[in-house]
Amino acid sequence: MRFVWIAFSALVALLLGVFLWPSRPVERAAAPAEEPLPVQRTAWVTSNRTPPKADSIVSFAMRQLGTNYCYAGNTPATGFDCSGFVQYVFRNFNLPVPHSTALLIEVGRPVARAQARRGDIVVFTGTAATSSTPGHAGIVVSAPGEPLRFIHSSSARRESGVKISQVEGTDYERRFMQVRRVL
Repeated sequence: MRFVWIAFSALVALLLGVFLWPSRPVERAAAPAEEPLPVQRTAWVTSNRTPPKADSIVSFAMRQLGTNYCYAGNTPATGFDCSGFVQYVFRNFNLPVPHSTALLIEVGRPVARAQARRGDIVVFTGTAATSSTPGHAGIVVSAPGEPLRFIHSSSARRESGVKISQVEGTDYERRFMQVRRVL
């Protein structure tokens, strides 16, 4: 047993010596003077132009028009609820988003309503007049400067399922919460 303790103590001393012993600086030959690299100025440009992936997302979403509404649904075979529809469309492009409207308001980054563009996610409160929590979501299909239109799966008694709606001049205007950009 004594041999084990002696070997262990020697190993600890060796490791402490290697890692904690001050090392001497290595002298190096002076490097030749280098000319400074040229500086290239870069300007960051933001654009309201829709990225190509957003157009593909909207085109794919439009192919689901008319699909039935189904509570908790997330496939065209069973039907969609609103967040299941958003999740299905974005998942098709390897962009994971949650199947929960309450969580959709946290994805990506917030965007001003006037800057909403195709492919953004739009979130609304529930239908109750006093509702202040997320309760509905869709995907923007309009361009900046146009009235805000979105595709979504609606549970409305009249015309339920995947459809396109407008925010301005409708109850969605009162319920509007936020636009989220994930692209």
